[in-house]
Amino acid sequence: MIEPQRQLPGVIEEQEETTSTEILLDPRIELEAERIAEALVFASAQPVSEGYIASRLPRGANVPRIMMRLKSIYAERGVNLVQVADHWAFRTAADLSFVVQTDENEVRKLSRAALEVLSIIAYHQPVTRAEIEDIRGVQTSKGTLDVLMEAGWIRFRGRRRTPGRPVTFGTTRDFLDHFGLEELRDLPGLEELKGAGLLAGRIPSSFQIPVPLGDDGIGEDEDPITQLDLEELGLLAPSGGDGE
Repeated sequence: MIEPQRQLPGVIEEQEETTSTEILLDPRIELEAERIAEALVFASAQPVSEGYIASRLPRGANVPRIMMRLKSIYAERGVNLVQVADHWAFRTAADLSFVVQTDENEVRKLSRAALEVLSIIAYHQPVTRAEIEDIRGVQTSKGTLDVLMEAGWIRFRGRRRTPGRPVTFGTTRDFLDHFGLEELRDLPGLEELKGAGLLAGRIPSSFQIPVPLGDDGIGEDEDPITQLDLEELGLLAPSGGDGE
């Protein structure tokens, strides 16, 4: 005779009529999981992934639900819990940022060209250098791209499956974090840009702001960046051939 499987401590059995595979935790364990998640994010200087949080919580903990509950708790506090893609971080409330600013903080100022290139990459990614230049109508210097790379706001996404296999650019999670965006779809649209005075009064009727795809995955017309690609782009030292 097969012995029935024992119930795990702190796990509430699901009702027979439900088809959900979600494990319901004891409220005390759920609260402890919430405290652990809060501590993990608080202790990290960088946004923490949901995968990492899940690996530290009791089995069956619903990480998205826990994080959204914490987010609501901190919504009116001096620090907010913010989502950056599938990562989480504590950040000073936007309306209090002036309080913590000091003269020692380095203000990162971008040239007009760098801002234009960053905007094009953000809204049109994945995009190649040639496509950036076609949109701007002028050549883009390598220095401009280097500045954005060093800031950690753009990255090489892949290589386009076209003659010459040009590199495609996209934004990074640090870009989202710096500008207070949860995902690319949170980028301002046409009406928001007009309301902020960032667009001229006379806009052609055919002018449209592209809607970002919000997908960091490799597209159907892209190949992933390999180590050989990075060496070719000068980002890695040559492997030097076969080892011993």
